[in-house]
Amino acid sequence: MLDSYLPFLIYGILALGIPASMIFMSFAFATRPARRSRARTLPFESGVSQGSPRRQRFTVSFYLTAMLFIVFDIEIVFLYPLGIILNALGWFGFAEFAFFILILLVAYVYVWRKGALEWR
Repeated sequence: MLDSYLPFLIYGILALGIPASMIFMSFAFATRPARRSRARTLPFESGVSQGSPRRQRFTVSFYLTAMLFIVFDIEIVFLYPLGIILNALGWFGFAEFAFFILILLVAYVYVWRKGALEWR
């Protein structure tokens, strides 16, 4: 009976042991600066200091790039299920697949030519 639960037991031990050891090692090997400065206590994320301007405005190109990324990302996700059943669909499925890729390519070239992918 223990043989059937042994893999789950090992997985559970590893699932609890690895994070616990990481937390322990972060406290054991932590190096603290001799003096605490104000710059070290400010939050810093993704190369942007969260200093004085709390509400900053983003340009339209930021939102346009984000929306284009979402649109193309979602469209690419649709390729996986089509690729899985492509053999079962035959030549008709291949034609649909090629037409879908052609539409994506035309949209990508249009967006590129309009300069929407240029970061200013």
